[in-house]
Amino acid sequence: MIRTVQKSKISGAVRVPSSKSDTQRALLLAALTQGKSILQNPGKSGDELAMMQAVQQLGAKITQLNEREIQIEGITQIPEINQISMEESGLGFRLMASVLALFDKKTTLLASGSLLQRPMGFFEEILPRLGAQVNSNNGFPPLEIRGPIHGNEITVDGSLSSQFLSGLLIALPFAEGDSLIHVRELKSIPYIDMTLRTLEKFGIKIEHTDYGKFTIKGGQQSRACHYAIEGDWSSASYWLTAAALGMDITVQNLDMESLQADRMITEVFRQANCTILNDVNGIRVNGTQRRAFEADLTHAPDLFPALAAFASLTPGKSILYGTERLLHKESNRAASILEEFSKLGCKIQLRENTMHIEGISHINGCGVDSHHDHRIAMSLAVLGLFSENPVTIHNAESVAKSYPSFWEDLSLLEG
Repeated sequence: MIRTVQKSKISGAVRVPSSKSDTQRALLLAALTQGKSILQNPGKSGDELAMMQAVQQLGAKITQLNEREIQIEGITQIPEINQISMEESGLGFRLMASVLALFDKKTTLLASGSLLQRPMGFFEEILPRLGAQVNSNNGFPPLEIRGPIHGNEITVDGSLSSQFLSGLLIALPFAEGDSLIHVRELKSIPYIDMTLRTLEKFGIKIEHTDYGKFTIKGGQQSRACHYAIEGDWSSASYWLTAAALGMDITVQNLDMESLQADRMITEVFRQANCTILNDVNGIRVNGTQRRAFEADLTHAPDLFPALAAFASLTPGKSILYGTERLLHKESNRAASILEEFSKLGCKIQLRENTMHIEGISHINGCGVDSHHDHRIAMSLAVLGLFSENPVTIHNAESVAKSYPSFWEDLSLLEG
């Protein structure tokens, strides 16, 4: 799909979709829980639909109660299944790999698209230490997994992605025996907080010491609950950026107390001398007095595309730290930002683990490509709103991975 964005003054209120990170965790835990749980406001992105399909294949029953609620009846017996596909969901794949290792059945965990190129050797290293058998495609998907895992004391590397650890934290409370996980160089800590909070909501207790040691009692019994899914700060970051750059946008369905890592965008905007306005109508950003800034995005790497767009139209030189976290996303996101933003006249340099951005006064429209990366597509759309000439975005359908209604919402804001 090709979408063209032209310079325009968009305005109005936009309700962002539910958090796909929150939805996937809740779906999986509800499936592992005996009884009937209700999820309020689950998302409908490609990643979330993949998780819904996967837990149903495992034997969970999902019923649509009304427009905003679904009921999940937990797994009572694992059916005979040979394979499950998580499509392009990196989080879904990493959570599901550990969960499949709970069962004494051999299952092949499939992936598609760019996820086939994302390293998964972690599971071949770690799950056998817990008693599972794992085979991969030279460290990449698909994975062939057979459990059951049991508790043990292990050490894991948390520097590539916190999602690997989240999978273990979800699975091990259901395994036989207690576990102790030592973690080195953990990144994206807020997402671990989200996992722990979701587990607690379902009655699972895990103790940790400064995120370096996690103590997990095995054989725990989770409990069914009513779980409300938060709005997605990652999806909101593009509208908030457009607002900070001068658009009259109110962003709805966000929790200012959220544990989502990308809520830190409000802190970055304040550092850049923007004003955050939050009331019953939603959140607005005034960036008329904005200035260059520095931000460490090590624990919130999904903010890079939005904040790179913001920095590109902010006077002065801004610096974003943590580019090493961008290598294994839907694209090599640092390289994608550099390549596509440069086509539009943005001045970006990549140095060791940093992105240096010199603000410019206007954008030069041209043809660009999303690299099949939803976040690159949405950030290019934001820049297109300020371009002197149309910005034509190729592979624009990639937004469906996290925000299927993005282009529709943009059209509504354009009036």
